[in-house]
Amino acid sequence: MSAPAPSPLAIVDAEPLPRQEEVLTDAALAFVAELHRLFTPRRDELLARRAERRAEIARTSTLDFLPETASIRADDSWQVAPAPAALNDRRVEITGPTDRKMTVNALNSGARVWLADFEDASAPTWENVVTGQLNLTDAYTRNIDFTDPRSGKSYALKADEDLATVVVRPRGWHLNERHLVAADGTAVPGALVDFGLYFFHNARRLIDLGKGPYFYLPKTESHLEARLWNDVFVFAQDYVGIPQGTVRATVLIETITAAYEMDEILYELRDHASGLNAGRWDYLFSIIKNFRDGGQKFVLPDRNAVTMTAPFMRAYTELLVRTCHRRGAHAIGGMAAFIPSRRDEEVNKVAFEKVKADKDREAGDGFDGSWVAHPDLVPIAMASFDAVLGDRPNQKDRLREDVSVAAGDLIAVDSLDAKPTYGGLVNAVQVGIRYIEAWLRGLGAVAIFNLMEDAATAEISRSQIWQWINAGVVFENGESATPELARKIAAEELAAIRAEIGEEAFAAGNWQRAHDLLLTVSLDEDYADFLTLPAYEQLAG
Repeated sequence: MSAPAPSPLAIVDAEPLPRQEEVLTDAALAFVAELHRLFTPRRDELLARRAERRAEIARTSTLDFLPETASIRADDSWQVAPAPAALNDRRVEITGPTDRKMTVNALNSGARVWLADFEDASAPTWENVVTGQLNLTDAYTRNIDFTDPRSGKSYALKADEDLATVVVRPRGWHLNERHLVAADGTAVPGALVDFGLYFFHNARRLIDLGKGPYFYLPKTESHLEARLWNDVFVFAQDYVGIPQGTVRATVLIETITAAYEMDEILYELRDHASGLNAGRWDYLFSIIKNFRDGGQKFVLPDRNAVTMTAPFMRAYTELLVRTCHRRGAHAIGGMAAFIPSRRDEEVNKVAFEKVKADKDREAGDGFDGSWVAHPDLVPIAMASFDAVLGDRPNQKDRLREDVSVAAGDLIAVDSLDAKPTYGGLVNAVQVGIRYIEAWLRGLGAVAIFNLMEDAATAEISRSQIWQWINAGVVFENGESATPELARKIAAEELAAIRAEIGEEAFAAGNWQRAHDLLLTVSLDEDYADFLTLPAYEQLAG
C-alpha cells in the first residue's frame, strides 16, 4: 500500500515577504511536509529520551561510555566515507548568519568553509528563515551583491574558485517553526524546515558546481539522534534522485552526552559523515544543564576562565581528534570569537596573540581546521594551520594513539583551580541582557565587548547565574550568589544601558523585556532546557 500524500503545510501568522514564492514553492513545501510526516514522530521520541537521560544523570551524577555500543568502539575496521574534494581542506572556517552582507563577506573571506548559520547566530524570525534561503540561492547563481546603506560601500562576489565552501547549520531538534503548520495542527521542526528548503532548492545546483549539500548538525545528544539525521539524508537523496552519500554532515560535539558517543555518532552517519567539531560554549552549557544538581564538584568558574587547556576540556578535544582520525573524519576546532576594534590597536594586539596561541595549540594537537567569527581573523588562523599542514589538506594521518581518556576525565570539572567571581556574575548579566535584547530584534550574532556573541554564549551566561545561585557560591568579595544580588546587578545594568544609549534609543529597544527574560530563565527553580524556547514566544516576525 502506498504512503498517503503529504498534507500541504499552512503558512501562519507571517507577513508576506518579497520573493518568498521562490522559496516556498508547492514542490518544496510538499517535500518539507513529507519530512515532517516521516520523521517528526521519531524526533518527538528522542526529545522525550533526552529528558529520561537527564533524569538518570540527576540520580547518579555521572556518565559513562555506552556498554551496548562497545563493539562499535572496539571495531577498527570501519571508517567514514572519504571526504569530497570541496571538504578535504577545511583549515579555516568562518561562521555567521545568512543575511545578505554576511553571505557575500563570508564567501569572500579567504576561509575554506563558511558555516552558514540558521541556528545560534540567527534569530529565527520568519524573515531571517526565508531570506536566508534566498541569499544562499542567489549566491550560487551569482545574483547577489550588497551596498551598505550607511557607508555606501559595495560588496560583490569574487571568482567562484576563490569562494568558501558552504556548510549550512539548521536549527537543533528541539526548536519548532511556528510559521509552518501541518493539517493536524503540528508545527514543523525548524531543523526540517531549514534542511528541507535548502536541500530541495540547491542539492542539484551544488552538484553542478562541483560541491554538494553539506551540513553542520547542532545540539546532538546521542547516536540515535545522528541515526535520525542519517535516515533523513537517505530519504532526501532518493526523493530528488541524487546519489546516496552526496550529503555530508559534520556533527558539533557540543553536549556532554554526545562526547561519550563520538564513535557511535560517526558510525551512524558513516556514509554521510565528514567530521566532528568541538563547540566550547554550548558544551559548557550542557555540562551545567545536565549536572546542575550534582553539587560543588560541578560548579564552573567564570566562562572566560574555562579555557581549552582546562583538563576536562583537553580530554574532550583530544578524544575528539583521536576518534575522528581513527575513523578517517575531519576534526574541527573551536571558535575564535574576538571582534577587532577599529579604535584600539593595543586591544587588537593582545587579542590577536591569544587567537594565534589558541590556533597554534589546535593545529599542534592534530585538528584539521578551526573556526573564526570575523574575516580579520582568517589570516591568523590560516597561518597557524599552514605552519603545521603545509601543502597537505589535513592531518588525518596523525592518529593521536597517545591519547587515553577515561569516562571520568570528561566531567572532572573540579580539576580547575579557578572559582566564580563577582565580576563573572556581572559579566554574565551584562552579556545576557545585551544579547537577548538584540535577539528579540532579530539579530542572532551580536558584537558585545569585542566578542561575537550568539545564543550559545547567552545560554552559558544564564546557566552560570542559575548554577551559582543554586550552589550557594560565595564570591571573593564576600557576597553570596542570590536572586536578590542578580536582580540588583540586572537593575544596575539596565540603568547603565539607558545612560549609555540615551532615552530615545532605550525606549525603542527591547531592554526591559530582555532584562525580565534573563531573570526568568536565570532564577526560576524549574530550569528551562533552552533559553530560546521562551524567547521564541516573544520574538516578533
